[in-house]
Amino acid sequence: MWGLLSSITAAVVYATAAPSLGLPWYYATIFGGMLLLISGFFDIVDGSVAKITKQSSKKGSFLDSSFDKISEVSVFLGLTIGNLAEPTLCIIALSLSLLVSYIRARAESLGVDLKGIGIGERAERLLILAIIGMIPIPGAMRWALAIVSIIAGITIIQRMIATYQRL
Repeated sequence: MWGLLSSITAAVVYATAAPSLGLPWYYATIFGGMLLLISGFFDIVDGSVAKITKQSSKKGSFLDSSFDKISEVSVFLGLTIGNLAEPTLCIIALSLSLLVSYIRARAESLGVDLKGIGIGERAERLLILAIIGMIPIPGAMRWALAIVSIIAGITIIQRMIATYQRL
């Protein structure tokens, strides 16, 4: 839950870079990136605490993966509203990121475990957005989104091949 709130807050901060809202882009990317890193920390801690305390459940797993997708959509929407990168690039990165997750979910529904398959799982993609996006160079977020898109595309291919071979 804290990861979701941190991600949504990061998205709002990214969105404030819109010229009409007035926050300079470099502050929005630095603060948004820090909040995105905090969100990742909470995601890791939430899962670990649930496993250690043996409070893992199907309901919790469902909510966790749903919150992850809501978080991703929020962040990309914030980047788009904040005009931190071209909307087309944001849509491509978001679409590929969601496809990475969909392919894993679909494979798992067929009994194929894809955990750890692919170079660009959600954590890696968000880490790239946060860290590269925080570089105070105009256009850094465009590079981050391009890298996320490439890594997500490679991951999609890796997961499709792995699933096909295991079916």
